[in-house]
Amino acid sequence: MPAIEAAIRTLPPLRDVIAEYGLRARKALGQHFLLDLNLTGRIARALGPIAGTTVIEIGPGPGGLTRAILAAGAAHVIALEKDGRCRDALTPLVGAAGGRLAVIDADALEADEVALARAHGGPERELRLIGNLPYNISTPLIVKWLRQIAADPRLYHGLVLTVQKEVADRLCAAPRSKAYGRLSVMCQWLTEVMHCFDIDARAFTPPPKVTSSVVRLTPRETPLAPAGWAEMEAVARAAFGQRRKMLRSSLRGIAGPAAGKDLLAATGIAPSLRAEDLEVAQFCALARALGGEPV
Repeated sequence: MPAIEAAIRTLPPLRDVIAEYGLRARKALGQHFLLDLNLTGRIARALGPIAGTTVIEIGPGPGGLTRAILAAGAAHVIALEKDGRCRDALTPLVGAAGGRLAVIDADALEADEVALARAHGGPERELRLIGNLPYNISTPLIVKWLRQIAADPRLYHGLVLTVQKEVADRLCAAPRSKAYGRLSVMCQWLTEVMHCFDIDARAFTPPPKVTSSVVRLTPRETPLAPAGWAEMEAVARAAFGQRRKMLRSSLRGIAGPAAGKDLLAATGIAPSLRAEDLEVAQFCALARALGGEPV
């Protein structure tokens, strides 16, 4: 999109935008602005080819990543931003984008991505989603999108998320590792997870106290193994809620005193194992047993 690129180049540098609109980062909103255009371009490229696609961006702030997405040729960019100061600061970029950028006053935790895409001329499936997630709500957001993927694996083509490195480690963690937990199981059940790269805290304004990581989640055409969302969540929550205990104890409270023992007997999983010992497919087997389905 040469015309858009030329128009974007006429916009003020991001630091000037921050100064003009008084965008002092608000801790309550988890704001840390990324101003390095090399990094924002790299994050946008992690989505893969996006020319002609619809991209939903979470928390654009002053618009650094938004500029990169538009320059990469996205047909529609739907940016969800709660902060009115940032929405005002993005007005010149909306003009430069020539109808390709919509900035929406919305809470990402409550937003209906399909309805937003429909309202702004995009498709209702194969959406791209990208964002520098606020650290304090990154896990609830990821769980929300995973729940959507469980209902429709083709809703998203891919998600590229900048998160606290600790969260990225949990998403990617393998069994028998310290970071392996409920989020690891639910995410790997439904998506292929790739750690793209880390971002030093000094790249952000203001710098957070932790390193950040960019991860890409690619929804599987079908889940790694059959299971229902509610049953998977119940089993994983119970198992990792008492991760130091053996499964015979941690699963006991799911659906009555004998449930844990019955689930383990049905699946052939040793009661002496702990949650971190199980592969994702074994959690799926437990979930099917919990739902009364063939294991």
